[in-house]
Amino acid sequence: MNLPNILSILRISLIPVFIIVFATQSTVSSQWAALIFIIASITDWFDGYIARRWGQVTLFGKFLDPVADKLLILSALIMLVEFRRVTSWIAIVIIGRDLAITGLRAIASSMGIVIAAKEMGKYKTTVQIVAIILLILDYPVLLYGKNIDLHLWGTVGIWLSAMLSLLSAFDYLLKFWRDLRGRH
Repeated sequence: MNLPNILSILRISLIPVFIIVFATQSTVSSQWAALIFIIASITDWFDGYIARRWGQVTLFGKFLDPVADKLLILSALIMLVEFRRVTSWIAIVIIGRDLAITGLRAIASSMGIVIAAKEMGKYKTTVQIVAIILLILDYPVLLYGKNIDLHLWGTVGIWLSAMLSLLSAFDYLLKFWRDLRGRH
């Protein structure tokens, strides 16, 4: 057990806390839920950075980190659908893509093909996290005398995230196909 794996376990353990806090549906609970989601999301960046920087990349960590990421995002999306802040079909596109790519990576790995995370996938994740935070908060905010509609911006972000999800899925499939053809 090393620090990156502990951070992934922390991220997983924050999910039920996030769900319980977010389920109470008030402005204050939304703020707390957003903070918990932000902390959990930050651990994703730190665990990868520390694992690479300190040479603590493990097989268990390679399994645990993406599972923790998916569980966090999927939990948030399902809660957002439940509270009608995200339409179900957008959540299905994002969740379906994540499950499909996870499966593709498992198949590729069993064949000795490594499909590393690409830049587009990283952009998708960043946009997704920001959009989810805005949708968790989901209320107008007064900024410099102007009303900023967090729900609107979160919705735009989640649509962009869905488009990036599909584009990055295509990118992963193309990479897999090229690697597979290169072997035969």
